[in-house]
Amino acid sequence: MSNAERVLSLARERPATLGGGRLICVDGPAGSGKTTLAAEIASLAGAAAVIHMDDLFEGWRGLDRVDTQLESLLRPLSQGFSGSYRRWDWPGNAWAETVLVPPTPLLVLEGVGSGSSANADLVTVLAWVEVPFELRMARGLERDGDVVADHWTHWARDEEALFARERTRQRADLILDGRVGSLHG
Repeated sequence: MSNAERVLSLARERPATLGGGRLICVDGPAGSGKTTLAAEIASLAGAAAVIHMDDLFEGWRGLDRVDTQLESLLRPLSQGFSGSYRRWDWPGNAWAETVLVPPTPLLVLEGVGSGSSANADLVTVLAWVEVPFELRMARGLERDGDVVADHWTHWARDEEALFARERTRQRADLILDGRVGSLHG
């Protein structure tokens, strides 16, 4: 069974936690394979919305302030209403449009901090994806270029502090190896 099949199977076994829908959070360090896993889950599920945490961060230093965005996205969905968040425009280095997210049978929230403890009561499945540090850094620099190497180094420290404070890995329902299956980014 693939990682995506394991996550989706567990989510389907559990009751809805996000209003009438389910919420899968795919968390773990940058470069571990979260985006690829989220796409595979959505592909298997059919009717699923995927939201990338990268769209919710206020740039490279926004990790610690993302809970407000998650609150405005997830709490209304838990009541059966549309949620929303402001999208960060990375090239423009500024907030862009507000994105409205209607209720959905399955929401896959992927990215660093998606498993925030502030919203743990709404999570159907928290999946933690990990690979060795050297592989994560190589993937990140391959994807984003050497020009962001300093940002990646700072981000790695920020996410390590976040994960320790939030105990994200310890709270995860599944701990997955990002080198398994077709995961590669």
